[in-house]
Amino acid sequence: MNRLFRSRTDNKITGLCGGLAERLGMDATIVRLLVIIAACISFGTVVFVYLIASIVVPKAPYGVDNYIGSYRSF
Repeated sequence: MNRLFRSRTDNKITGLCGGLAERLGMDATIVRLLVIIAACISFGTVVFVYLIASIVVPKAPYGVDNYIGSYRSF
């Protein structure tokens, strides 16, 4: 699974930070804090990019667990 997906399980607003954290192997709280800091420094430009990315990046397919490459058996 090499693509970036929005997380279905680790989401606060759209799941974008949760999906990015899963992809990078980081804690989602750190990614969220970095996005907030970047939004303050960039005078809101990051908020615009976040909204566009939330529309463009698809949700994770059903059956994909939080771990990259592992699948839940039904």
